Amino acid sequence: MRIGDVADRAGVSTRALRYYEEQGLLHSERTLSGQRTYPESAVERVKLIQQFFTAGLSSRTVVQLLPCVDSGQASPEVFEVLAAERDRITSAMADLAAARDALDRMIHIAHHPTPEHCPALRETSPAAP
Repeated sequence: MRIGDVADRAGVSTRALRYYEEQGLLHSERTLSGQRTYPESAVERVKLIQQFFTAGLSSRTVVQLLPCVDSGQASPEVFEVLAAERDRITSAMADLAAARDALDRMIHIAHHPTPEHCPALRETSPAAP
């Protein structure tokens, strides 16, 4: 199957497929003229890779997981990797929530300025003559 066919059926760009190959996530054969060809199973593989990316995993992590997918057996290390990724995502969510809360405070202050937060509202003493 040619690269365009895989891209169409998997719902990704040909550029994405080339990237997956560069990262070791997908493999192709080359014709004599240098064109990439893929097995039928490449469509399902690309959809799985997309699911991993949707779950927030990096291509480096996906490379670690694919051998387990291929063998049908997950090692304890794979579960540790997945748990660590979940912890990383949870931490990032907490950081984003804190940033959102800080922005909410700034929006409130902008709508209800006080001298404490806005130097322009502070009383200034007249300059001495």
